[in-house]
Amino acid sequence: MQASGPGSSCGSRTAIEAEAARLLAKLSSDPTPQNEAELYAWVEADPRHAVAFAQAEAAWEAAERLKCAAADVQLPPLTEMVSEEQQRRLSRNIIIAAALAVTLFIIAAIVTLRTFNDVDRYKTAVGEIRNVALSDGSALHLNSDSEAEVRYTDNGRKVRLIKGEASFQVAHDKDRPFEVEARSAVVRAVGTVFNVRLRPSLIELTVTRGAITVRCGDKAAQRVAAGNGAVLQPRNIVLTRLDPDMISQRTAWRHGMIVLNGETVEQAAGEFNRYRVAPILIGDMRASSLRISGHFRTNDSHGFLAQMQGRLPVRVVDGEDGSVMLLYRDEPEQAKPAPTPA
Repeated sequence: MQASGPGSSCGSRTAIEAEAARLLAKLSSDPTPQNEAELYAWVEADPRHAVAFAQAEAAWEAAERLKCAAADVQLPPLTEMVSEEQQRRLSRNIIIAAALAVTLFIIAAIVTLRTFNDVDRYKTAVGEIRNVALSDGSALHLNSDSEAEVRYTDNGRKVRLIKGEASFQVAHDKDRPFEVEARSAVVRAVGTVFNVRLRPSLIELTVTRGAITVRCGDKAAQRVAAGNGAVLQPRNIVLTRLDPDMISQRTAWRHGMIVLNGETVEQAAGEFNRYRVAPILIGDMRASSLRISGHFRTNDSHGFLAQMQGRLPVRVVDGEDGSVMLLYRDEPEQAKPAPTPA
């Protein structure tokens, strides 16, 4: 489903919903074959008509149920002191309250259905990297095993990063800010490029072009400009200055790469596990703290394991399920020289 665009598309959608309601009301009040044929022809003319009719029908049925419930309301016994005029006013107030409840229910139903239908969902499998061109001209890039929802309103563009990591290239539109919700944090941009990664206990933000504002919970929003990042927690924002090498490392996945600059074997294994169904496991703590550097393809963990064995005292043991166990490899003892004859 394509996300709703601004302006004219919203007006068109409103007109379609109004026509659906009109035709449904016409058929309900005068169920003739002609009115039925007119409605069915209109529904079949455009898929959007079918969606609007389903929404109108659901709201109509809910209103009918509520109206029946209101009709069953019994007035409390009135004493002789209550006049006929007071009884008429009480009855009128009940009818007005029921009508208002019906109206509010219909409005809530339409808003809920519209919001649900206007959400576009994107996700990637383990090992997959996906580039999505959004209808407003922005671009969404999803890393492995990630998921996001995109929704447009008349005055904003909203994304919810559900899991994983995403990079955003935001098309400039000062009247419709672009907001990314990630757990308790909200990143707001107009036209910029930034990266958001959900880690187990924090959110890692990297800005590569332009500037954004970010807030967590009830904390005041803070500005983060290009070349900077932030570590976000539910009640805390820590701003960081990033050198070019760190920015390149954080965004290397966009090019299908993993860049290691002296990370531990445990950290490196964690990066490759993001792209593997069967994990790399650490079977010896002596191996986990060793450090390694290099540039590797995200889909070439075997090349990484081969280089690690050649450069570090690490032994790789393949599991039957496709997993890999890393063990420390003890260096063989050097041969002792033979004793010199006396």
